[in-house]
Amino acid sequence: MKNILLPTDFSENSWNAIKYAIRFFETSACNFHLLHVDRLSYMVAGDIPYTATENVIEEVYTKPAKMRLRKVLKQISKTFPEHKKHHFYTHTDYNFFIESIKNFVEEKEIDCIVMGTKGASGLNQYLIGTNTYDVIKKINCTLLAVPENADFNKIKEIALPTDFLSSFDSEILQFISQILKQFKASIRIVHINKAKSELNKDQEINKKIIEDYFVKQEHSFHFLTNKKIEEGIQCFIDSRDINMIFMVAKNLNYFQQILFHSNVEDLSYHLEIPFFVLHEKN
Repeated sequence: MKNILLPTDFSENSWNAIKYAIRFFETSACNFHLLHVDRLSYMVAGDIPYTATENVIEEVYTKPAKMRLRKVLKQISKTFPEHKKHHFYTHTDYNFFIESIKNFVEEKEIDCIVMGTKGASGLNQYLIGTNTYDVIKKINCTLLAVPENADFNKIKEIALPTDFLSSFDSEILQFISQILKQFKASIRIVHINKAKSELNKDQEINKKIIEDYFVKQEHSFHFLTNKKIEEGIQCFIDSRDINMIFMVAKNLNYFQQILFHSNVEDLSYHLEIPFFVLHEKN
C-alpha cells in the first residue's frame, strides 16, 4: 500500500495536482493523505500580542479547514467514483509548512509527495514556488510536482536530464523502471552541455550503468550543446512527445539550472510537464 501526501491550499492549482495524483496512481493501492497547513498568526489587543487559545484555534482555523477538506473529499468521490483501491484521509496542521510536511512524511511513512506548482509570471519569479523548492531541498522524499496547466495523458516518453557526473543508486533506477513498465513508456536520457566536449572516464562509467539497467526497456541517449541548460531542455521537449521529467535530487547543481532561475519568458515546460524529483535513501 503506497502512502501519498497531498498538501492542499484549496486552490485550483492544488486540486489539479490531486486529480493528477489519483490518475497517475490509479492502478496502485494507495492511502492518500490530504494535508492543509496554516501558520497561526498572532492576534493583537492594543499593543500586546497574544497567541490564540485552543477554542479560538478550533473555531477560527480548525473547523473551517476541516469543512473545506470534506468538500474536497466529496469532489474527489464525484470525480473518481470508480477508484476502489484508494483510501483518503484528511489532516490539518498549524505550523511552518516545511516542518508540517517533514513530520507527516515521517509519521505516515510517506512514499511520495504530490504538489501543485504555479507558473511564474514576469522575469523576477522562479519557475516553481517557494514551498516546492523548500520541499525538494529539505525533505528526503520523492516528490511529483504538477504544473498548473498539466493534464494527465498517457505517458509515452520520460526525459531524464543528467550530466553523468554522479551515479544513480539502484533504488532510483528501480523506481524509474517500474514507472516505465506501468505506462509502457520510453525513457530519453538527455545530456546538455554548455560547450561541446567528450564525456570523461567517470561520466562514461555512469552512462554505462544507466545503459545496462535499461537494456530491456525502450531507451535512448541524447547529447545537446546549449549555453543555457534550460533552453536546451525546452528544445528537447519541443522536438519530442515528452510527458514527464525525472530528476535526481543529489544532482541539485545541475537541475536547479532547469528549475530554479528567474528567466522564464521563453519556457513552457514548467507550465505543462510534471516532474519527479527522486531522493536517495539515507
